[in-house]
Amino acid sequence: MKTLAEAQKFLKDNNVKYILAQFVDIHGVAKVKSVPASHLNDILKNGAGFAGGAIWGTGIAPNGPDYMAVGDLSTLSLIPWQPGYARIICDGHVEGKPFDHDTRVVLKKQVDRLAKHGWTLYTGLEPEFSLLKMDEHGQIHPFDDSDTLQKPCYDYKGITRQSAFLEKLTESLIEAGLDVYQIDHEDANGQFEINYTYADCLKSADDYIMFKMAASEIANSMGMICSFMPKPFSNRPGNGMHMHMSIGDGNKSLFHDDSDKTGHGLSKLAYHFMAGILAHAPALTALAAPTVNSYKRLVVGRSLTGATWAPAYISYGNNNRSTMVRIPYGRLELRLPDGASNPYLVTAAVIAAGLDGVERELSAGPGTKDNLYDYSPAQLKEHGIGILPQNLNEAIRAFEEDTVLRDALGNSLSQEFIMLKDMEWVEYMRHVSDWEIKRYVEFF
Repeated sequence: MKTLAEAQKFLKDNNVKYILAQFVDIHGVAKVKSVPASHLNDILKNGAGFAGGAIWGTGIAPNGPDYMAVGDLSTLSLIPWQPGYARIICDGHVEGKPFDHDTRVVLKKQVDRLAKHGWTLYTGLEPEFSLLKMDEHGQIHPFDDSDTLQKPCYDYKGITRQSAFLEKLTESLIEAGLDVYQIDHEDANGQFEINYTYADCLKSADDYIMFKMAASEIANSMGMICSFMPKPFSNRPGNGMHMHMSIGDGNKSLFHDDSDKTGHGLSKLAYHFMAGILAHAPALTALAAPTVNSYKRLVVGRSLTGATWAPAYISYGNNNRSTMVRIPYGRLELRLPDGASNPYLVTAAVIAAGLDGVERELSAGPGTKDNLYDYSPAQLKEHGIGILPQNLNEAIRAFEEDTVLRDALGNSLSQEFIMLKDMEWVEYMRHVSDWEIKRYVEFF
């Protein structure tokens, strides 16, 4: 970690004039204040000040205290696509104390629970995104008009024709400290994924926000819309944020066990942790799939391309991408989160659910090798496989009843999240869609 003097030299050597004091709101959206570089110490000592009531999810009234974003010096980095600027990630403080509505603070509390055991959760987040444009009628389309294949995954032409954007994004991320190792065209037209090396879960969430900031602004500079919307097209796969995870003790992975007779390569700790995630899956869905649109992705059935790549069932399996938890040998991959999720809240909830499984020594039950998309309702019932919530209201009700996850996030933040999502659901239910107009205007 840099000292203040080293940080000031870093800023001077790189001609940084302004620092973005950055945090995220309850939705996981980056918020900033631009601070002249000469005032770095102000961000570290007192924090950059914000009107708390102007930020989603703080629960602060107009006559309430300020929200102070206090910088974490270890996160200071350049913003390569914005010359002359650096970013520092901040934790929210109110009245001199870490604020329990700040989602990074919430994750830190769950990280501390793991640390009491001598454990660290490592995560690798896989951001999927769509490169789009909007026509004069407000309709969205893939930015590349030639990206029209019915099954475009890994297509050479699809990735090559967006190489200018992908190269600039990749090079910017590398300069910002992310170790990018793989880039591909995904299964929907205009959809891509860039993979970077896993890290401890707090840094991983920080990196994900940097990724979204970079992708959105670089795309905008090229006349594109870079969207992490869970399901921009009804007949194509949606944008996920798959979460690979393992727990380590500083020397080795505690999830990895070659003696596992199932062939999964998992330890008892990993099975208990996974069992907790499965047990709390309905409530976890509210945080991993937090929008009305999210549930157009988590559907039962197939997509036009032959696979949805999104889970609908509370299940796990060895390298089985039709299950909620896939097991790449020796670790877990949670396939539930989407591009709209707040990575701090999802990770905090995963830790809480997993630790509940560990503390109660829950059993994950048998996994499945089958393609669950082919299962009938009777087969699902026969195998005891539950279905994930199929709309936001169902998920919020499940979260409301889950005291383990609510307590982990804090009752006040949980109530704020429930209130905001109830408002979103009511607004959606009152909306009259184009589908309704076309179907009903002349029908009755």
